[in-house]
Amino acid sequence: MAIPVTAIFDIGKTNKKFFLFDENLRELHHEYFKLTPTLDDDGFECDDIYVLCNWIQNTVRKITSSGEYQLKRLNFSTYGATLVHLDADGKPVTPLYNYLKPFPDDICDQFYKQYPQDEHNLHTASPALGMLNAGLQLYWLKYTKPQVFQRIRYTLHFPQYLSYLFTGQLVSEPTSIGCHTKLWDFSRNRYHDWVYTEKIDHLLPEIVPASKTFQTIIGGHAVKVGVGIHDSSSALAAYMMRTQEPFALISTGTWSITLNPYTKESLTRDELNRDCLNFLTIEGKPVKASRLFLGHELDHHLRILNDIFHKEARYYKQIKLQDSFLKKIHNHELTPSFYPATIANPLLSQDVFSSDNWKPNNFESYEEAYHHLIWGLTLLQVASARLALGNSDVKKIYIDGGFIDNDIFIKLLQYYLPNYTIEVSHMPLGSAHGAAMIMQGKQVELVV
Repeated sequence: MAIPVTAIFDIGKTNKKFFLFDENLRELHHEYFKLTPTLDDDGFECDDIYVLCNWIQNTVRKITSSGEYQLKRLNFSTYGATLVHLDADGKPVTPLYNYLKPFPDDICDQFYKQYPQDEHNLHTASPALGMLNAGLQLYWLKYTKPQVFQRIRYTLHFPQYLSYLFTGQLVSEPTSIGCHTKLWDFSRNRYHDWVYTEKIDHLLPEIVPASKTFQTIIGGHAVKVGVGIHDSSSALAAYMMRTQEPFALISTGTWSITLNPYTKESLTRDELNRDCLNFLTIEGKPVKASRLFLGHELDHHLRILNDIFHKEARYYKQIKLQDSFLKKIHNHELTPSFYPATIANPLLSQDVFSSDNWKPNNFESYEEAYHHLIWGLTLLQVASARLALGNSDVKKIYIDGGFIDNDIFIKLLQYYLPNYTIEVSHMPLGSAHGAAMIMQGKQVELVV
């Protein structure tokens, strides 16, 4: 007998993954896909949407034809800040623009001259982040590539495009809208006025709950296909659906996002300036979130350390926390020397690091330099987490994602957050698990 399964494509910025879960949400299978970057029409590196979609569609065909599995449900979680623009034939008009792509200063100035930045940032609960403000990508296209913009008939967030490949249904959903897109007015619980002023509202399809599914035929069998979900929000949903106790989630990876769905505090300008913002839950309710480019920063410095000390790429994984190092921290015998190189957020780190004299080649060993590196990253993470925690009643923190196996990071985090119960989650990658849970019958009511 074929095993009934739920299939999840979990598309991160760094890792592209595929999971199969059984009816009890136990992982049966997973695989990774290495996507070679391509260049967009301006020569900037981006994911190749055609190669990625071919892998996704071929993988689904392989599962449905294997005879080993009965595909009953299919869903998608993806990184945010990414839009797919479709023409009248439903085909992509542009490359899958990278959210790290520089946003032109003149277009940024033009936008904020029309829509004053301080007020706009507060209402949309997002700092000015360039292409990471996905909604501004439409504004950028309108004024820098008008011929391309004129071809756009619909704009989908990335998860909803992957769903559209199988259903043909054009929809939007709250977690993708709410992740620092600058599209949503959190003070009025609707699209911001600029969306209507610029006449882009007609490009954005109907908003549906994250639990919405469409039944379609794949490989001759009826399959329920979800509308997709933003990956960090999906990880949060997995915890919200299985616990009633107030908590925060630190979801680690290329980005480390601290998510607190139990805060009632409004964002302040200072918090916005320190990369703290609001997301939306699967129900469309605000979540206080602080972001840190943690994995990206770690990768940057690992390359430097590996080169200095002539170590192979994964050498750092075998290093454990030395008790003597923690004792020196406790006794205030160490001064942080690490200073972030790729995190352009001095307001976050100015109260953590005393200098920018990070010279890893001055350390006697890889191990010593690595301890200082992780110590610095942990201090950044603690500062970031405290922004999202605020004055809420949360006393429990879950941690999942790529950093949970980093022994030094986890132990230092526990050391610096002694008033919180920290639980490391070894669930099969929270975002995939959340997307699967939603498909297993968890219905939500949209409040937007």
